Amino acid sequence: MNKEEVITHMAQYIKLVRLESGYTQEKMAEILGISKKTLVQIEKGRISPAWYTVVTICALFRDSEILRIQFGDDALDTLTNLARQHVEYRKERTMGGKVWWKEIQRMSSFRLQQNIISQHYRILDDDDYRWYSTFDKAEAIKELTKLCQGSE
Repeated sequence: MNKEEVITHMAQYIKLVRLESGYTQEKMAEILGISKKTLVQIEKGRISPAWYTVVTICALFRDSEILRIQFGDDALDTLTNLARQHVEYRKERTMGGKVWWKEIQRMSSFRLQQNIISQHYRILDDDDYRWYSTFDKAEAIKELTKLCQGSE
């Protein structure tokens, strides 16, 4: 997935997220910081949402079942990986990947997982802290190996 694909995908679900949350177009537009006219155009498929609108929806509607189903657990996690590709960031506690993740490989106290929907990879330690994320499997395996060598 890349930013354009996420934007296109999200455009199809903004209205469902709004309805799931029980907001009118006017209230949803206010929450997102866009005009009602812009929201209507997005919902009708006439224009695409801006990247910041997609990020805002994922952040403010993090608990949305619609977003969880479409992006595989945490949509904001997927966007974070897109925005921070090839950049290491601080370790963050995860829920361990019990639902939307499959384990690809385990080495030492680390495990490589792949999100079953967005297809991105992440490395978690035994305490479920994320050490690394990427969309590139070879890069993830290389980083897993490096982490395991450093922990010995």
